[in-house]
Amino acid sequence: QAQLVESGGGQVQAGGSLRLSCEASTLAFSNYLMGWFRQAPGKEREFVAAIRWNGVTTYYADSVKGRFTISRDNAQNTLYLQMLSLEPEDTAVYYCAARWDTDNGQSYQTNYAYWGQGTQVTVSA
Repeated sequence: QAQLVESGGGQVQAGGSLRLSCEASTLAFSNYLMGWFRQAPGKEREFVAAIRWNGVTTYYADSVKGRFTISRDNAQNTLYLQMLSLEPEDTAVYYCAARWDTDNGQSYQTNYAYWGQGTQVTVSA
């Protein structure tokens, strides 16, 4: 069973930055498309970003374009999310997820087979 473990969450002020990491184990990491999702209090979980196996093709939700950057290190089986210019609206639990690599359906959480436990990000005004 694949395991995904997120880290790097925390509390920051608006305008600050954080870098999330997601370490994968027992997973052929380079075969998988990796994604980040988030769930704010009282809201449904939503897509944030995704990256294909090659680390070149990326996808972003409109709400984070230009502020967040997704990347991966296949040698280290690790996924990253660099978050800049954080806003209170970014407050959420952030989850990483994995699915077999594909060029479609990246934003649909039902397509992802493996999920981490999440890491809390809190942005204060």
